[in-house]
Amino acid sequence: MEKAPLTSFNATQPNHVNTSVLLHLTRRILHHLELSSLIIRTSGSRHHGNGLKHMRKKEMNMEGKRIRISTDVEMQACSKLDHPKRTISLVLKPGTLMLTCLIFLPLLVLVLGATRNPSLKWLFSVGITSGIGSKNSSLAFVTDAPKDKLLGGLLSPDFDESSCLSRYQSALYWKQLSNTPSPYLIAKLRSYEALHRRCGPNTEPYKNAIQQLKSNHSAGRMECNYVVWVPSDGLGNRIMTIVSVFLYALLNDKVLLTHHSDDFRDLFCEPFPESSWVLPSDFPVKDLENLYTYTPWSSKNVLRKKVDTKNVLPPGYLYVHLTHDARFSDHSFFCEEYQQLLQSFPWLLLRSNQYFVPALFRSSQYEKELSLLFPETTSVFHHLGRYLLHPTNSVWGYITRYYDAYLVHAEERVGLQIRIFPNVRISSDQMLDQILNCSLYEKLLPGIDSEGAVNPATWGGKLKAVLVTTLYSGYFEKLRNMYYEHATTTGELIAVYQPSHEEKQHTEQQNHNKKALMEMYLLSFSDSLITSGCSTFGYVAQGLGGLKPWILLRPEKESPACARAVSMEPCFHAPRAYQCIAETGRNAREEVARHVRQCEDVAEGLKIVD
Repeated sequence: MEKAPLTSFNATQPNHVNTSVLLHLTRRILHHLELSSLIIRTSGSRHHGNGLKHMRKKEMNMEGKRIRISTDVEMQACSKLDHPKRTISLVLKPGTLMLTCLIFLPLLVLVLGATRNPSLKWLFSVGITSGIGSKNSSLAFVTDAPKDKLLGGLLSPDFDESSCLSRYQSALYWKQLSNTPSPYLIAKLRSYEALHRRCGPNTEPYKNAIQQLKSNHSAGRMECNYVVWVPSDGLGNRIMTIVSVFLYALLNDKVLLTHHSDDFRDLFCEPFPESSWVLPSDFPVKDLENLYTYTPWSSKNVLRKKVDTKNVLPPGYLYVHLTHDARFSDHSFFCEEYQQLLQSFPWLLLRSNQYFVPALFRSSQYEKELSLLFPETTSVFHHLGRYLLHPTNSVWGYITRYYDAYLVHAEERVGLQIRIFPNVRISSDQMLDQILNCSLYEKLLPGIDSEGAVNPATWGGKLKAVLVTTLYSGYFEKLRNMYYEHATTTGELIAVYQPSHEEKQHTEQQNHNKKALMEMYLLSFSDSLITSGCSTFGYVAQGLGGLKPWILLRPEKESPACARAVSMEPCFHAPRAYQCIAETGRNAREEVARHVRQCEDVAEGLKIVD
């Protein structure tokens, strides 16, 4: 892995800041582990670092009382001892001493290691495991209460946990939410899994369908019918469309298969038990990524009757092209009058870069089924994304090692996702001003003390981590320096981190996509989230995390710096390109009844709301 800044706010500070943060984290650890009989007594000394000096002043003001942590463990409390000044005395039994060393030495390495500007290469080599029950795992700090690893029945228990650690561990990192999957959705997913097991690759029905496809003509619906997802654009777009195509498959009793290009391999685990969703490499239709609207048997040509289906036998597949570009999209795909024709093809090859779920909600033929699947309409991507998208063990290792090393001890985590689009003219300083205006006005981040004074009483205050994800390093550096050079008005300690900065998007590179997926998941673990408008990267994070983000709007006159999203659902960017979606005959009440409305960040877009 190439080197990338992976730095906390105290990366270049004097050691006294490291010490104060270390003491803060120490207390957090002792609180969680509840070590018995550990008595720490500190007293001031001008020879120690300023961080310890401030901490000791605070402790001495507490009527000189010792800090004592006791539990129901069998070890007895230590005897009272007098401690001379300029010393830090620990009275421990041998067993407790060994346990204390085992706890504090790794922590000391991590905290002091962060001061050396570690790279991703260093992070990936750290021996922090993510196994449940592991002695080195920080999962005990992630949650104070056990969480349902099956996500309320959303996930099947029929998997070997070790084959895909993220499937059952992700729940330990996400915030606990009240919206649970409906019993109807759970039953539908179990039914689909049985269908996929019966019809997936290398089964007899699949082989029969392949033979029919090779014959180059369609004989109508077969025992098993398929929709093949063809990738398009960046990772965020791909994830949006996988969820959309899967919902389409659920609604139409089709089997989802995904074409994995080299840059998409080893990102996600298999989502369906005892089967695969990967399209086999010997699939008869070759060069899928170069299929386009000029393909004779595209739904655009067939639905517009440019091909005579009465006198010419249709082939075994139909190509569907659903993108943001109205010039090439299959405009009539969502029209109800064409659905019977679409159902007559046992193979649909579908390419899209859009989250077209709102289009399905606007179709009356799916209205009843969708209301049963998603009584809470704004949880479509949230549930289906968590069901389908499980990072492989290699990617999950990146995610958990980074979280354990830098984010786990923060009392609050703020995610900041920044995307600069080439058609939006905005300088980095203007962008930073917009970020600060949003985060300060919404009280997501504290203000700074321009006088530069540090109140000793504020040391050891609330630790808040800010995770910055962007292609560029400048925003991270300016935020880090701002909170390094100035104290906060609230007394909070602000740590700023950035896992990587690629400078340019390289969707064609697998390693680039692994980093992107890592950052999407880390953002989804946030307590609060700020995202860039129109960015599918941010949509993925908010949907997985179940977060309603503050969206950084494109700069316009008299527009606010950001707006709170009305739901955690992504935006369908280009619905107006499609007939039967862009109908103007519907009034506002009819739109609300179908749970769709205009997006906050895209004037022409549609998103699902309650």
